[in-house]
Amino acid sequence: MTEHPQPNTIIEDDCLDVMPAWPDACVDHCIADPPFGISSGSGRRGKKGLGWAFSSHVTMQETWDRFSHDDFFQFNVRWLSEVCRVVKPNGNILVFGTFHNIYQLGFILQSVLNRRILNSIVWFKPNAQPNITARTLTESTEQIIWAVNDTPERAKKWTFNYWDAKELAGGRQMRNLWEFGVTPKSERGNGKHPSQKPLALVERLVLVASKPDELLLDPFGGTGTLAVAARKHGRRWLLIESESGYVEVARRRLERESAEP
Repeated sequence: MTEHPQPNTIIEDDCLDVMPAWPDACVDHCIADPPFGISSGSGRRGKKGLGWAFSSHVTMQETWDRFSHDDFFQFNVRWLSEVCRVVKPNGNILVFGTFHNIYQLGFILQSVLNRRILNSIVWFKPNAQPNITARTLTESTEQIIWAVNDTPERAKKWTFNYWDAKELAGGRQMRNLWEFGVTPKSERGNGKHPSQKPLALVERLVLVASKPDELLLDPFGGTGTLAVAARKHGRRWLLIESESGYVEVARRRLERESAEP
């Protein structure tokens, strides 16, 4: 028996155990920040995480980000397939990624699931962490795939708040290169997540790609940034997060935001 998810809640569980129980087309849009697979060895191999050629430092070693090569592809197929099922036709699906996974995600959305890709948004971080390897360019961007939940032939009337976007861009058409600094310490006061996104960035996605009172899903809820952004701008939200520590951080963060004048 399928049940509609309760809006404005955090579900502590694996999204692949939760979403299959939901009915089709029960949420309006999805803004997802999935595991990047960095801990699987997409960085320097031979370490349990992303490491550096001339240092013992390990940047990313979270167990939730660790997959075998084949498992990672199947994981991305499974969660994206469920998202496409539970998001309404022509709803927006916005997915964060780095060079470690963004090409795979784009391939799955475009060639496996046959969704229409609207844009690839490039998030430029002017204060990104320096590169200490001296072997590659300094990585200072992430990408956001903007897909419509229908085939290229049938996709129509998706939400794009053009005039809101133009106002946010100072009266000019909004471009797909967005500049935001990395998440400030002020947004990590209740605890932090290694891939936590800045609130201003997620707010922009919410304002540009959804309408008031619509239900926004993040199947990898982390520390609750989407919930904070959605509530601030009159949208409903729904988070799924498997790590109890992050669930607690998200709850404390939402309580703190509610208490502030």
